Amino acid sequence: MSLGPLMIDLLGKELLPEERELLRHPLVGGVILFTRNFENREQITSLVQEVRAVRNPLLIAADYEGGRVQRFRKDFTVLPAMRLLGQVYESNQPEAVKLAHQIGWLIAAELGAVGIDLNFGPVVDLDYGASSVIGDRALHRDPYVVGQLATSLMIGMREAGMSAVAKHFPGHGAVVADSHVAMPVDQRPYAALSQDITPYIDLMNAQLPAIMAAHVVFDQIDRLPASFSRKWLVDELRTKLRFNGCVFSDDLSMEGASVIGAMPARAQRALEAGCDMVLICNNREAVLQTLDQLHVTVDPVSSGRLNNLRSRSHLSQSQLLASSQWQDYRDHLCRYWNGTQFTV
Repeated sequence: MSLGPLMIDLLGKELLPEERELLRHPLVGGVILFTRNFENREQITSLVQEVRAVRNPLLIAADYEGGRVQRFRKDFTVLPAMRLLGQVYESNQPEAVKLAHQIGWLIAAELGAVGIDLNFGPVVDLDYGASSVIGDRALHRDPYVVGQLATSLMIGMREAGMSAVAKHFPGHGAVVADSHVAMPVDQRPYAALSQDITPYIDLMNAQLPAIMAAHVVFDQIDRLPASFSRKWLVDELRTKLRFNGCVFSDDLSMEGASVIGAMPARAQRALEAGCDMVLICNNREAVLQTLDQLHVTVDPVSSGRLNNLRSRSHLSQSQLLASSQWQDYRDHLCRYWNGTQFTV
């Protein structure tokens, strides 16, 4: 079944009648869930089932990195910020790689058990110490460490049936400005960006299925943010790096995307630049306007890439909770993170 190129959000914990109509629109291909959509495991499972009943397949996604970016907490394993993995790596490299794999599995198994398809993570931006919005979401400063840990996270997710989405290509870690509220500009020359791209190469060598592009201008390469730049998404990502997975934009409602103009223009330009799917969040009027004014046809190649991201989770909720693997991985995490509070 064809999947449209727009991923939209929902307003609350139950589907509204108007949202049922939106989900049936041929340009809509996905839904992203936030904390406002969540109460507990039973409720989020019901909401996912409601979405599936309206239209299946639709990609259902969440931002689920750990730390301050974990949309569901009650009834789920509460995860540390991923900087913890980098800190463990400093003293015990094999143990950090093992822990990353287990955290990736936990994320995917728990999300998959409630019917969610994919996670917008891991963050592979380097920890330059410049970006407060990235901060402890970053794994490490060293690109080779980031590559190892992110690859282990991705493989753990894959083993539990879920696709990872590495972000924010080609890198958000060296800019001070937060693209949610400003237009970050990275003035480094192309040669200086090789470190930021290195983790993506490591992930691609391990069959990375998807990336999310950054709303960051690298003005020595292109005046447009990477999420709207064919130089980045086609010349660099598709041609030079030979990436054949799926490309998502970051949320087009963010200030870093505003340089393009109104929302329909943002969606049009991002798709023309090489994105397979664009996100519009926290702005229902902009979603309606884009659906009314966007002039694109569903690309069968993009639709095929998107369909490949659907969850292949094999554990039901009852099977997950009875799994010794699930309990062992949680116990292992507890040994490294005293702040963990389990509610299951």
